[in-house]
Amino acid sequence: MSLLERDAVKKVRQALTDAGQADSVVELAESARSAEDAAASVGCELGAIVKSLVFTIERRFVMALVAGDHRCIEDNLSAALNMQGSVKRPQASEVKGITGFTIGGVAPIGLSHPLPMVIDRSLKRFETIYAAAGHPHCVFATTAASLSRMTGGIISASIAEPLNPDDMAAVALKTSRTFASGREKRQE
Repeated sequence: MSLLERDAVKKVRQALTDAGQADSVVELAESARSAEDAAASVGCELGAIVKSLVFTIERRFVMALVAGDHRCIEDNLSAALNMQGSVKRPQASEVKGITGFTIGGVAPIGLSHPLPMVIDRSLKRFETIYAAAGHPHCVFATTAASLSRMTGGIISASIAEPLNPDDMAAVALKTSRTFASGREKRQE
């Protein structure tokens, strides 16, 4: 069975259609579990990948949609969402329970429960951005404006900052090691 026929991915496909968008979900040959993996699989810049990050603010679940080449500034989420309280990261089981998706494939649409959302303004740099579509091997193409419209998300310049050069070097090293180890396995 194609991954496009899995229930979680079908929820995303239906949400796109319901929002008047084209069903742009694609199944990737390689994993899109991390932003780096997704960018390599899609063949786009790291920043064009949307990271769907779930947090709690005083026990209320929220989602931040952040460019792949940026880091979420958790301390700014409460103010950006006009909420009060401390920001925490939930357990993976809680993320699955509230979104209906497993970490690595958490889509910003087709959620089990609606969540307050804030979107990293830097995603507007790209004509096309790619978000998870319910499975680590599936993504959909959209724009920042369409993502905001579909999710009701607030676009904010204060929730993310570019990764620093040390972080980018670590990403490059991790990516090169991943590809090198994949080549070694194929050659065996």
